[in-house]
Amino acid sequence: MTVTEQEITDYVDRVRAALADLPPQVRDELTEDLPEHLTEVAAEAGGTLTDRLGAPEAYALDLRAAAGVGTGGGGRVRRLTRTVQRARDQIRILDRQLGPPLGYATAGEFVRLLRPGWWVLRAYLAAMFVTVATTGGTFGLLPRFGGELITGLVMLAGLVLVSVWLGRRSGGLRGWPRQALQIGNAALVVFALVGLADLEDRAGYDFGYEQISVDGRYEHVRDVYVYDSEGRLVENARLFDQNGDPIRLGYPECPDPLDPTGNGNGNPLLRPYPYCPQGAPFAPRPPVVTPPAPGLPPLSTPAPTTTPTPTSTPPATAPPAPTAT
Repeated sequence: MTVTEQEITDYVDRVRAALADLPPQVRDELTEDLPEHLTEVAAEAGGTLTDRLGAPEAYALDLRAAAGVGTGGGGRVRRLTRTVQRARDQIRILDRQLGPPLGYATAGEFVRLLRPGWWVLRAYLAAMFVTVATTGGTFGLLPRFGGELITGLVMLAGLVLVSVWLGRRSGGLRGWPRQALQIGNAALVVFALVGLADLEDRAGYDFGYEQISVDGRYEHVRDVYVYDSEGRLVENARLFDQNGDPIRLGYPECPDPLDPTGNGNGNPLLRPYPYCPQGAPFAPRPPVVTPPAPGLPPLSTPAPTTTPTPTSTPPATAPPAPTAT
């Protein structure tokens, strides 16, 4: 589509009209190089000026943001305007260079095709963020709300609809709604990178570890502490079901002092409970001393018995020999 001179003139007039509240000198400096800039943009292939640069009113807002509303320094305004335009030019050059390797005239055309996929991914990341917030940091591949899978899937469906609705109307957003949407997108991207780094960390030493529990009620469990009838913490305990299969809850996040590999965690499949004894929820009780039953003497330690030492006996003497009377 070829952009005519009249379209360039109309675009400049609408930009100037959107800047009509500024002093004439500031407005003239902001739009001084605009016709030449639009001519360069028009020489590029594909779309109208509005498709490439946005609505004239939006373009005027960008000029205000770059120059500052109500500022009167002519040289500063002109330098800022030219800096903004040079940055736009560099972005367009890079856009044209990256397009052919992707099979399109510009990379922007390829990115626009991916927008529906980003809308769905954005909804999934938002659902996973809610999952982490409502389950205390535990999450898998599917979103959950408070540990409930069905509720999490319903939440995901609703977020997909909202994300698609926002995506189709994001081009018309201006001011703080647009800024809030951009900040939210950036926060979700950071959340995704942190989640991937955490999964990569665990993948390096989990040895195929998978939590085994009865149902979703125990997904928030991070460690297991076993106490005996006297209230003493049982260490190095293992849990099994009636078939002899191990029951695994939580994940060993504390270092293993007996780890022979030296990385502090070892094989989580071999780690007994509790993983972190120092995090026990209850202090150990003092030992219980059972008093003796009434009417019985207290138990006493029997006196040690001594073995008599053998004494020497005089040697036997022969009977006297008979004598003659």
